[in-house]
Amino acid sequence: MVTIGVLALQGDVAEHARALENSGARVSLVRRQDELARVDGLVIPGGESTTMSKLLVSFDLFDALGERIAADMPVYGTCAGMIMLASTVLDGRDDQRCFGALDMVVRRNAFGRQIDSYEEDLDVEGIEEGPFHAVFIRAPWVESVGAGVEVIARAGNRSDGPIVAVRRGAVMATSFHPEVGGDDRMHGLFVDMVARA
Repeated sequence: MVTIGVLALQGDVAEHARALENSGARVSLVRRQDELARVDGLVIPGGESTTMSKLLVSFDLFDALGERIAADMPVYGTCAGMIMLASTVLDGRDDQRCFGALDMVVRRNAFGRQIDSYEEDLDVEGIEEGPFHAVFIRAPWVESVGAGVEVIARAGNRSDGPIVAVRRGAVMATSFHPEVGGDDRMHGLFVDMVARA
């Protein structure tokens, strides 16, 4: 059984932990470097990306997490977590730091403000048994990806729709919140990625 951490600085920590446990993983909440050292993979939940960046620095976790990611630890970022994994962020703050784990350009709050949050059924590559009901809350989208980054879902299920899910090796990111709604298939996909890593 793999042990997957959930970065527990902000966001839907309990919901991610439940979905990972339902998918067969042992879960550990990560707030300190010693907790990070004991996990096989990590989920970076949604929240507010600039605040998350500052909290990671305050908790002395940013550099340690960056080193683990650079050493090929599997990681899954959702919403703000997607922003944290990007190489380039549009509409971010000058002091915002990211890990550059995925060669992609991400636009913060691309779908609009809180009032513009919405839900849709997405066809996600790697997810079987029908579409995945995705919940977008002040969500980013991916403007472009570099070599090796695979697009696994687009908004509206259109070939020209905004990119909302990507992966490269054992790193995955989604614009939407898969922990909301009781469908654990995205977490199951990540648990399988960690088990194969």
